[in-house]
Amino acid sequence: MQRFFGSSKKVETPTLSESTQRVDGRIAQLDSKIGKLEAELRKYRDQIKRTRPGPAQNSIKQRAMRTLKQKKMYENQREQLMGQAFNMEQTQFLTENLQDTVTTVASMKEANKTLQKQFKQIKVEEVEDMYDDLQDIMEESNMIQESLSRAYAVPDGCDEEDLDAELEALGDELDFEEAEGTPSYLMQDQGSWAMPEAPTAQPAWASPDQSSAQPARAQPIAMGQQAPF
Repeated sequence: MQRFFGSSKKVETPTLSESTQRVDGRIAQLDSKIGKLEAELRKYRDQIKRTRPGPAQNSIKQRAMRTLKQKKMYENQREQLMGQAFNMEQTQFLTENLQDTVTTVASMKEANKTLQKQFKQIKVEEVEDMYDDLQDIMEESNMIQESLSRAYAVPDGCDEEDLDAELEALGDELDFEEAEGTPSYLMQDQGSWAMPEAPTAQPAWASPDQSSAQPARAQPIAMGQQAPF
Protein backbone atom coordinates (compact mmCIF):
# COMPACT_ATOMS: atom_id res chain seq x y z
CA MET A 1 0.00 0.00 0.00
CA GLN A 2 2.78 2.42 0.83
CA ARG A 3 4.31 1.60 -2.56
CA PHE A 4 1.17 2.84 -4.37
CA PHE A 5 0.00 5.68 -2.18
CA GLY A 6 3.23 6.62 -0.41
CA SER A 7 3.79 7.27 3.28
CA SER A 8 2.62 10.42 4.99
CA LYS A 9 5.51 12.64 6.07
CA LYS A 10 5.36 14.22 9.45
CA VAL A 11 5.29 17.99 9.18
CA GLU A 12 7.59 19.69 11.66
CA THR A 13 5.91 22.28 13.81
CA PRO A 14 7.63 25.68 13.59
CA THR A 15 9.01 27.11 16.77
CA LEU A 16 7.75 30.26 18.40
CA SER A 17 10.81 32.14 17.23
CA GLU A 18 10.23 31.12 13.60
CA SER A 19 6.53 31.98 13.83
CA THR A 20 7.34 35.38 15.30
CA GLN A 21 9.82 36.13 12.50
CA ARG A 22 7.23 35.13 9.91
CA VAL A 23 4.59 37.40 11.42
CA ASP A 24 7.10 40.27 11.62
CA GLY A 25 7.79 39.83 7.90
CA ARG A 26 4.08 40.06 7.07
CA ILE A 27 3.79 43.19 9.22
CA ALA A 28 6.66 44.75 7.28
CA GLN A 29 4.91 43.97 3.98
CA LEU A 30 1.69 45.58 5.19
CA ASP A 31 3.62 48.67 6.30
CA SER A 32 5.06 48.96 2.81
CA LYS A 33 1.60 48.69 1.20
CA ILE A 34 0.10 51.22 3.61
CA GLY A 35 2.92 53.64 2.77
CA LYS A 36 2.19 53.37 -0.96
CA LEU A 37 -1.53 53.94 -0.40
CA GLU A 38 -0.80 57.02 1.70
CA ALA A 39 1.30 58.40 -1.16
CA GLU A 40 -1.63 57.84 -3.56
CA LEU A 41 -4.01 59.60 -1.17
CA ARG A 42 -1.69 62.64 -1.08
CA LYS A 43 -1.69 62.68 -4.89
CA TYR A 44 -5.50 62.53 -4.99
CA ARG A 45 -5.71 65.33 -2.45
CA ASP A 46 -3.57 67.58 -4.61
CA GLN A 47 -5.64 66.73 -7.68
CA ILE A 48 -8.90 67.53 -5.85
CA LYS A 49 -7.50 70.91 -4.86
CA ARG A 50 -6.54 71.73 -8.48
CA THR A 51 -9.82 70.61 -10.11
CA ARG A 52 -13.16 72.39 -10.01
CA PRO A 53 -16.27 70.77 -8.54
CA GLY A 54 -17.87 68.52 -11.08
CA PRO A 55 -17.64 65.05 -12.62
CA ALA A 56 -13.81 65.07 -12.76
CA GLN A 57 -13.51 65.92 -9.10
CA ASN A 58 -16.13 63.32 -8.15
CA SER A 59 -14.20 60.64 -10.05
CA ILE A 60 -11.02 61.55 -8.20
CA LYS A 61 -12.88 61.39 -4.87
CA GLN A 62 -14.22 57.90 -5.69
CA ARG A 63 -10.74 56.60 -6.43
CA ALA A 64 -9.46 58.23 -3.24
CA MET A 65 -12.29 56.57 -1.28
CA ARG A 66 -11.34 53.10 -2.63
CA THR A 67 -7.72 53.73 -1.76
CA LEU A 68 -8.70 54.84 1.74
CA LYS A 69 -10.83 51.68 2.27
CA GLN A 70 -7.92 49.51 1.14
CA LYS A 71 -5.59 51.39 3.48
CA LYS A 72 -7.96 50.85 6.43
CA MET A 73 -8.14 47.12 5.62
CA TYR A 74 -4.37 46.82 5.62
CA GLU A 75 -4.16 48.74 8.90
CA ASN A 76 -6.67 46.36 10.53
CA GLN A 77 -4.67 43.36 9.32
CA ARG A 78 -1.50 44.92 10.65
CA GLU A 79 -3.10 45.45 14.07
CA GLN A 80 -4.16 41.79 14.19
CA LEU A 81 -0.71 40.57 13.23
CA MET A 82 0.91 42.85 15.79
CA GLY A 83 -1.35 41.37 18.47
CA GLN A 84 -0.39 37.85 17.40
CA ALA A 85 3.29 38.72 17.42
CA PHE A 86 2.96 40.20 20.91
CA ASN A 87 1.26 37.06 22.24
CA MET A 88 3.86 34.79 20.68
CA GLU A 89 6.69 36.89 22.13
CA GLN A 90 5.13 36.64 25.59
CA THR A 91 4.73 32.88 25.20
CA GLN A 92 8.32 32.56 24.00
CA PHE A 93 9.52 34.58 26.98
CA LEU A 94 7.63 32.32 29.40
CA THR A 95 8.96 29.20 27.69
CA GLU A 96 12.56 30.37 27.79
CA ASN A 97 12.15 31.48 31.39
CA LEU A 98 10.81 28.06 32.34
CA GLN A 99 13.69 26.36 30.52
CA ASP A 100 16.17 28.53 32.38
CA THR A 101 14.48 27.63 35.66
CA VAL A 102 14.71 23.91 34.90
CA THR A 103 18.39 24.29 33.98
CA THR A 104 19.09 26.25 37.16
CA VAL A 105 17.39 23.66 39.36
CA ALA A 106 19.30 20.82 37.69
CA SER A 107 22.60 22.69 38.17
CA MET A 108 21.81 23.31 41.84
CA LYS A 109 21.00 19.64 42.39
CA GLU A 110 24.28 18.60 40.80
CA ALA A 111 26.18 21.13 42.89
CA ASN A 112 24.45 19.85 46.03
CA LYS A 113 25.55 16.29 45.28
CA THR A 114 29.12 17.44 44.71
CA LEU A 115 29.15 19.39 47.98
CA GLN A 116 27.84 16.42 49.91
CA LYS A 117 30.56 14.17 48.49
CA GLN A 118 33.26 16.69 49.32
CA PHE A 119 31.85 17.35 52.78
CA LYS A 120 32.06 13.65 53.61
CA GLN A 121 35.83 13.87 53.09
CA ILE A 122 36.15 16.54 55.80
CA LYS A 123 35.69 15.83 59.51
CA VAL A 124 34.75 18.64 61.84
CA GLU A 125 36.75 17.15 64.72
CA GLU A 126 39.92 17.13 62.65
CA VAL A 127 39.43 20.76 61.66
CA GLU A 128 38.95 21.77 65.31
CA ASP A 129 42.03 19.82 66.39
CA MET A 130 44.07 21.40 63.62
CA TYR A 131 42.91 24.87 64.68
CA ASP A 132 43.86 24.15 68.33
CA ASP A 133 47.30 22.94 67.24
CA LEU A 134 47.86 26.08 65.21
CA GLN A 135 46.84 28.25 68.14
CA ASP A 136 49.29 26.42 70.44
CA ILE A 137 52.08 26.83 67.91
CA MET A 138 51.39 30.58 67.66
CA GLU A 139 51.47 30.95 71.46
CA GLU A 140 54.78 29.06 71.71
CA SER A 141 56.23 31.18 68.92
CA ASN A 142 55.25 34.37 70.75
CA MET A 143 56.89 33.07 73.95
CA ILE A 144 60.09 32.31 72.05
CA GLN A 145 60.14 35.80 70.50
CA GLU A 146 59.67 37.40 73.92
CA SER A 147 62.54 35.35 75.33
CA LEU A 148 64.85 36.29 72.48
CA SER A 149 64.05 40.00 72.77
CA ARG A 150 64.62 40.10 76.56
CA ALA A 151 67.46 42.42 77.73
CA TYR A 152 70.02 41.23 80.31
CA ALA A 153 72.23 43.07 82.86
CA VAL A 154 70.30 46.30 82.64
CA PRO A 155 69.97 48.14 85.99
CA ASP A 156 66.42 49.06 86.88
CA GLY A 157 67.22 51.70 89.55
CA CYS A 158 67.45 54.74 87.23
CA ASP A 159 65.52 57.92 87.91
CA GLU A 160 65.39 61.50 86.59
CA GLU A 161 68.33 62.68 88.74
CA ASP A 162 70.58 60.04 87.22
CA LEU A 163 69.38 61.11 83.75
CA ASP A 164 70.16 64.81 84.44
CA ALA A 165 73.61 63.96 85.80
CA GLU A 166 74.38 61.83 82.77
CA LEU A 167 73.29 64.58 80.38
CA GLU A 168 75.42 67.19 82.22
CA ALA A 169 78.43 64.90 82.04
CA LEU A 170 77.91 64.42 78.37
CA GLY A 171 77.73 68.21 77.92
CA ASP A 172 81.06 68.70 79.75
CA GLU A 173 82.71 66.07 77.58
CA LEU A 174 81.45 67.78 74.43
CA ASP A 175 82.81 71.18 75.60
CA PHE A 176 86.18 69.62 76.39
CA GLU A 177 86.36 67.93 73.00
CA GLU A 178 85.53 71.20 71.26
CA ALA A 179 88.26 73.02 73.24
CA GLU A 180 90.85 70.36 72.36
CA GLY A 181 90.00 70.44 68.72
CA THR A 182 90.45 74.25 68.35
CA PRO A 183 93.97 75.47 67.22
CA SER A 184 95.90 77.80 69.51
CA TYR A 185 96.08 80.60 67.01
CA LEU A 186 92.29 80.67 66.94
CA MET A 187 91.94 80.70 70.74
CA GLN A 188 93.10 84.34 71.38
CA ASP A 189 91.61 86.97 73.53
CA GLN A 190 88.83 88.89 71.97
CA GLY A 191 90.69 92.18 72.78
CA SER A 192 93.59 91.28 70.48
CA TRP A 193 91.18 90.99 67.58
CA ALA A 194 89.86 94.57 68.09
CA MET A 195 90.47 97.01 65.22
CA PRO A 196 92.58 100.19 66.00
CA GLU A 197 90.59 103.34 66.58
CA ALA A 198 90.70 106.11 64.04
CA PRO A 199 93.09 109.03 65.00
CA THR A 200 91.32 112.19 66.18
CA ALA A 201 94.38 114.56 66.76
CA GLN A 202 96.02 116.39 63.91
CA PRO A 203 99.68 115.64 63.01
CA ALA A 204 102.41 117.82 64.64
CA TRP A 205 103.61 119.41 61.43
CA ALA A 206 100.22 120.78 60.54
CA SER A 207 98.68 123.73 62.34
CA PRO A 208 95.03 124.69 62.31
CA ASP A 209 95.81 127.84 60.27
CA GLN A 210 97.87 126.03 57.68
CA SER A 211 95.40 123.18 57.37
CA SER A 212 92.58 125.58 56.69
CA ALA A 213 94.53 128.04 54.51
CA GLN A 214 94.22 127.79 50.79
CA PRO A 215 97.36 126.93 48.75
CA ALA A 216 99.25 129.93 47.23
CA ARG A 217 98.78 130.56 43.56
CA ALA A 218 101.93 129.96 41.49
CA GLN A 219 103.69 133.14 40.19
CA PRO A 220 104.56 133.31 36.52
CA ILE A 221 108.28 133.08 35.66
CA ALA A 222 109.77 135.68 33.38
CA MET A 223 111.92 134.77 30.45
CA GLY A 224 115.57 134.32 31.42
CA GLN A 225 114.71 134.04 35.14
CA GLN A 226 115.66 130.79 36.89
CA ALA A 227 112.93 129.00 38.69
CA PRO A 228 113.49 128.65 42.44
CA PHE A 229 114.02 125.16 43.91
